[in-house]
Amino acid sequence: MSRLLQVFTSTLAAFFGVQTESNRSRDFQSQSPIPFIIMGILMAAMLVIGLIFTVRWVLG
Repeated sequence: MSRLLQVFTSTLAAFFGVQTESNRSRDFQSQSPIPFIIMGILMAAMLVIGLIFTVRWVLG
């Protein structure tokens, strides 16, 4: 479970552009980029869905 949390926090930091050099180095040493890609897609989808619901709520 800690690996999932690490991928989540690294992806979240990358979204905001505030990743530390040590965390970035650790992430690039991981076995596969697939977990980061999947997490990035999921987080981007959640952002878009959240924005859609927010706009509908404001306009409704």
